[in-house]
Amino acid sequence: MIAIIGATGTIGNALVERLIKLDVPARALSRKPEKLEAKIKELGGSKVEAVMADASDPSSLYGAFNGADQLFLAMGNSPNQVEIETSIIHTAAQAGIKHIVKISSPAFEERSPVAVAGWHWKIEQVLAESGLTYTVLRPYAFMQNLLRLIPTVTAQSMFFGSMGSSPCNFIDCRDIADVAAEVLTDREKAGQIYTLTGSETFSYPQIADKLSMLLDRNIQYINLEPEVQRSNLIEHAQMPPWLADHVVEIQTMATVVPERPTDTVKRLLGRDPRTLDAFLQEHIELFR
Repeated sequence: MIAIIGATGTIGNALVERLIKLDVPARALSRKPEKLEAKIKELGGSKVEAVMADASDPSSLYGAFNGADQLFLAMGNSPNQVEIETSIIHTAAQAGIKHIVKISSPAFEERSPVAVAGWHWKIEQVLAESGLTYTVLRPYAFMQNLLRLIPTVTAQSMFFGSMGSSPCNFIDCRDIADVAAEVLTDREKAGQIYTLTGSETFSYPQIADKLSMLLDRNIQYINLEPEVQRSNLIEHAQMPPWLADHVVEIQTMATVVPERPTDTVKRLLGRDPRTLDAFLQEHIELFR
């Protein structure tokens, strides 16, 4: 039995769908499981159930973990992430979980210039000291995060960033979920650290060109200084300051640390990862 924390998130939601298709027993945890229950029923997931549990409440998690031997852990980033995920790992160990698959960060050094990556680094150390088998997935930028560009593309035919023309790794969250399902169902692939990317890198100017072609109008990428980008995200995108810092830190790091694709998805899944072209084509109506 696989317990899933983060089942309502982009990766976790796709994982639920994948496990239903594979007919694998799973338990999706949520504080409000009603929507998950409806989705599971719609997809015919007879071996997948949704249960009520709060990731910040060890007692509710302990009960939800009963009978499960594996845990998929994908928490949304937050300033109290280290505290919450550390508690989850300890509770999982006490409840009899044997293997944890954690979504982490590719920039994992303790003193990483990306603060959120530092949080993930600390959590990975907790996993290493837990005595459990653990698999760490370190995906680069989610293609789904490009949907955040929709408001300014639709209203102004432009989007903003602070990456210049630096190449950036992107990966579809559905590929991350497929990899997670693979390591959860094939024990020979468990117990490793995997860095996940798509098969190509793309700069923001290149993405602007792709959108221009698909939309048949000129879409501009406007490069901003990091502090200007930070203020823009807080004032106009209503991001909390810590999240705006995270976005700017990632984009700034991409300008100084070259990003290159890996072949990990293809090696694990036996197929190429989904392409950015296919992703943009699939969602292009949202940008009109």
